[in-house]
Amino acid sequence: MIQHGLKGVIAAETAISYINGEKGELIYRGYEAKDIALHYTFEEAAYLLWYGKLPNENDLNVLDKELKAGRELPDYVKTIIDQLPRDMEMMSVIRTAISALGVSRFSWKPKIGEAIELTAKVPTIIAYRKRALEGLEEVEPNDQFGHVKNYLYMLTGEEPSDVHVKALETYMVLTLEHGMNASTFSARVTASTESEMVSAITSAIGTMKGPLHGGAPSDVTKMLNEIGEKEKAEPWLRRKLEKGERLMGFGHRVYKTKDPRAIALRQKALEIGSEDPWLALALHVEETGNRLLEEYKPGRKLYTNVEFYAAAVMRTINMDDELFTPTFTASRIVGWAAHVLEQADHNVLFRPESEYIGKFPADKTAASH
Repeated sequence: MIQHGLKGVIAAETAISYINGEKGELIYRGYEAKDIALHYTFEEAAYLLWYGKLPNENDLNVLDKELKAGRELPDYVKTIIDQLPRDMEMMSVIRTAISALGVSRFSWKPKIGEAIELTAKVPTIIAYRKRALEGLEEVEPNDQFGHVKNYLYMLTGEEPSDVHVKALETYMVLTLEHGMNASTFSARVTASTESEMVSAITSAIGTMKGPLHGGAPSDVTKMLNEIGEKEKAEPWLRRKLEKGERLMGFGHRVYKTKDPRAIALRQKALEIGSEDPWLALALHVEETGNRLLEEYKPGRKLYTNVEFYAAAVMRTINMDDELFTPTFTASRIVGWAAHVLEQADHNVLFRPESEYIGKFPADKTAASH
């Protein structure tokens, strides 16, 4: 039986993450992802995914040093970025810059050190490009700052508040990894050919940039901007539902109950901005949307997903809309790299079949008449 899009087809074994959509579970290497996000740093979570265990103090110091050493972009990559058209979207810039790093030292088999270097460079690529487009000077990486804090620093040139750093860090940890999604599958397929880490990550970025995969938080922001005030939420949402249109940030292909990432991010959002008017609007829209969805689509269990609260957090920390998917990419590269490493350890070439539905040559006997 054909499974269009390979839905439900098990194509690999993995020890990296586990998703139970019915129970609303997301597990990273045996730990609840929401607990990791609320109590551990980006570096600790990345170590867990790459090495299969939480780091001790020495492990963490080594990883921190390696990440910081990998932040700088080679001059030739900066030159390439400078030559790209101004209207080239950020995801395409990241894809091009990462591809340009694919020199001979990246080769089969992939190594954790390569995962660390590529992860370290993505925030620098984003910040370098953003500031160049704004006519601002490059902000060099700050070796005194951790991964997430340095990312925010390079974007603005100002030391970010601890509250904003933890908010973004929570989001980035929650989006490090999410099973065999489209971009992760792309990375594993490319790696299965024994192509190197850079090519596998480039494949994943090309997949992530598609609007069906990586663009949802900006759509939520647009929805909240259009609603504008609490009083307008119910009539606005009712109009959408009566037209049969989707409410952005509600429902998930996998989770049939509350998205555990949304639960953790909601908690963090409340911690950083309980008095923030934007967050208050988001909370009201969530409550109203859940009530109306139960009215219009009873039993469907369509709750807010991680993208809904990602939009709220990103707005609270003043992250530009066009950086939502690139920031998602800056976190998900950890999961992609973990899957590339896992694929390489037990490699089997992905080679699915397809069913031919086209024409066949006419019968030769009939053709002779």
